[in-house]
Amino acid sequence: MNPSNTSSTPLQDWTEEKSPMGHPAPPPYQDAPYPGMPPPGPGYPPQQGFPPQYGGPAYGHQPYPMVHQYPAQPGTVTVQPTVFVSAGPLANPVNDYLGYSIFTLLFCCLPLGVAALIYSISAREANHVGDQVTAERSSRMARTLNHVALGLGIGGLILTLVFVKVLLSA
Repeated sequence: MNPSNTSSTPLQDWTEEKSPMGHPAPPPYQDAPYPGMPPPGPGYPPQQGFPPQYGGPAYGHQPYPMVHQYPAQPGTVTVQPTVFVSAGPLANPVNDYLGYSIFTLLFCCLPLGVAALIYSISAREANHVGDQVTAERSSRMARTLNHVALGLGIGGLILTLVFVKVLLSA
């Protein structure tokens, strides 16, 4: 290991110029990029019948013509109270079939029981918020899913009993 050749020391052929990496050097800066043409001005020449767009003491800023005077603003700001109107729980809540959903979830058909439980909870929340339409729709779906899950559970139980009876008698 050579102590004079550390990783932070530049290479022998290093120069401070940037590497062209296969590209030609850019052209030198010119004050007049188009020889023989007039130098570019600050913008378009003024047009007949139109006010000048640029110029004046503040470049690009023109005073706004005060045609209308605005009324004086009061020193205090009055804030109106915000009123939130929310419906309370329904007076006659819709049945949510939560117990039925838990029964079908545990004893009949797990996938349909989970779906029925979700709709039962949705019906309960809609009852609490006061949304009658959503509560009725969710309640109806929970009841339908519970009936189907109960039918599948009873059918599966009957098939299992018949299958066991056939196996034991053979």
